[in-house]
Amino acid sequence: MSIVPERRQSIFQKMERALLRLSSGQQAASVHHFRTTNRRLQTLLEQVLPARDHNQKKLLKMLDRIRKRAGKVRDLDVQLAALRSLKVPQEPRRKTQLMHNLIELRVKHEKKLQKLLDKGTIHEIHKRLKRASREVKLETSGDALAAARAILAGVVRPAGPVTEDVLHQYRIVVKRARYAAEFAPRSAEGSQFLAQLKRLQDAVGNWHDWLTLTNTAAKQLGDVNQSTLVAALYNVTRGKFRQAVAALTASTAIQSSPRAAAVSSERGPGHSAKLVVKNPAASDTAETAA
Repeated sequence: MSIVPERRQSIFQKMERALLRLSSGQQAASVHHFRTTNRRLQTLLEQVLPARDHNQKKLLKMLDRIRKRAGKVRDLDVQLAALRSLKVPQEPRRKTQLMHNLIELRVKHEKKLQKLLDKGTIHEIHKRLKRASREVKLETSGDALAAARAILAGVVRPAGPVTEDVLHQYRIVVKRARYAAEFAPRSAEGSQFLAQLKRLQDAVGNWHDWLTLTNTAAKQLGDVNQSTLVAALYNVTRGKFRQAVAALTASTAIQSSPRAAAVSSERGPGHSAKLVVKNPAASDTAETAA
């Protein structure tokens, strides 16, 4: 399935609007929208289209710098949202203290993000976006759905129980696979595939949000033996981990991966090989929540 022309065109327009919205204010919604739109554009240019020219490479580099800085803000937004949703009686003062610390840190990273959004940078990105939109040749594009499956197949899943490292890798590639599949023409196969990816992305992403908050709390308040709040967070995170593992195990989108099936048949029970990413371009271990 090739690329739908309207979706290819709209992603450039959406990127322009997301950048303007972010430059006007760094609210949680605008930060999140910018990052997800940026990732969709990056997936189109790096995974679906056959090659990138100099302008597209420069465009992605400029956007990537902003996205990484916005990721620091987004990371804190998801932690704040998770902490606000935590309804436990343990250590209310420490919970308030943690909340204030996260808010202060967000303000710090928001100011750093603002410095990157100067008028000159915004103007140059807009010019490069318009140029890239004109130069994209759909007749040379690949199969978007096949590209999505190839992204998933780039992760080698060792035999044995699912580990946090495995979930981290899938957290990254499932998002990119979903974004690639979104460029494909509508079909029953594509819709089912996208629905599975979204469910898996939500489950793994939710686990990662709570894991990040738990790690932050542990650094500030001590481990589970020193803080009942941290212990409560740890219990929630373990529950989210089990839900994410269940979603990964139940996903036919992952199970149907040719590479995953091959690895499963090649390795016997108890194999403890580390997770290997076949395509480094599909991995970003430092990526925060999108």
